Amino acid sequence: MVIEKHEDRCFRNYSGHSNIRKNWLGSIVFPFSALLQQSEFSDQIDVLDRAHVFKKNCKAVFPNRRIITTVFNDEGKQILVTRYIKALNPPQQLLDIFLHDSNATLDLIAHFVSLIPVMPDTLDENDGFDIWMTSERCIGLAIGNKEEHAILLCNFFLYFGKKALVLLGTSTLEGHVAYVLTYETDEYLLWNPLTGQCHKQFDPFCPLQSVDCLFDDGNVWFNIQQNNTPMAVHFDYSKESFWKQLLPKNFQGTQAQSTQPEEIIYCDTNKSMVDDLKNRIERTLKCKIMEWRPKQPTRWNRQCTLILRQILPKLELGTGSFVSSEEESEFERLLQFYWIAGFPIQMPYTDIQSVIDAVYHTGIHSSEFPQTEFALAVYIHPYPNNILSVWVYLASLTRQQ
Repeated sequence: MVIEKHEDRCFRNYSGHSNIRKNWLGSIVFPFSALLQQSEFSDQIDVLDRAHVFKKNCKAVFPNRRIITTVFNDEGKQILVTRYIKALNPPQQLLDIFLHDSNATLDLIAHFVSLIPVMPDTLDENDGFDIWMTSERCIGLAIGNKEEHAILLCNFFLYFGKKALVLLGTSTLEGHVAYVLTYETDEYLLWNPLTGQCHKQFDPFCPLQSVDCLFDDGNVWFNIQQNNTPMAVHFDYSKESFWKQLLPKNFQGTQAQSTQPEEIIYCDTNKSMVDDLKNRIERTLKCKIMEWRPKQPTRWNRQCTLILRQILPKLELGTGSFVSSEEESEFERLLQFYWIAGFPIQMPYTDIQSVIDAVYHTGIHSSEFPQTEFALAVYIHPYPNNILSVWVYLASLTRQQ
């Protein structure tokens, strides 16, 4: 610290001198870990630059194919997509249902992921401004975009030791999509995380139209094959003539820490809340059906309603026979007097209006026969973190002449 002392305030006879005194003002500590992080940060900058050049070069060859190498996390930091892939635990509730049937458990987990409502993409991914949440936050908020659904399902499959990757492509039904690719007993399986459906590679009914990009926890591969339809694609991404990889083998930059947590902590769903919601949906639908039939009376068949209420819980897990012998005999009794038309609707719960719209679009309420009766049953199956599977069964019963 320098202290100046003036002897005379007159400018003509100005004199002065300065004293140097040492005062303790504080300290700054640079931990050794910070120096290591600085080194890691510079490594990540190199990786991000490499990812940008890689994406640019791939787009120059196949401009219409999808590729995502980096995204922004929920802290606003740009990171590689590979850091989102990590084995994570599904809810224990799902693991306890089919203890001796691993295939049924995988199907149930895919169904669980499909029940998470989908958040529409608001930004153009080609601009490089994708923002992805972790799998834990996706489940906690009970919402996610297409890529976050695929990452969650991929991480669940990795928990079982499966060989799984996220696949980016396009679909004839959904446009830009993200699937999960698994390898099982000499064949590749394509999982749609938004529907929970699984298709074999050569399934002609698979809606996937193009296979453009793959990534896991260590690398990103871009499809450079001329034909990128699922049936024609060679999924062996170790072949450099088929797939162009972002990072070379044994690249040290892939050791970056995952953005995912060590495990996901789940919370139970309030069952009384679910019961109240079920009753509310049922009452609302009955009122709406009567509104949709202003010129015709709406009569409700209680016997058929009771049968439908017993069927719906069995449809959720697909266990056992859907109709018991007692229910079957009651149905046969009804069929002696009525023509019955109807089918169940299953959907993830977002809001009541979505359920109303789905029922309205079936058109079952539009029967103009004056003696038509209706049966309505609603069932909600709760999963952890307030993720709900809604079932609605609406049937029309017309008396036989």
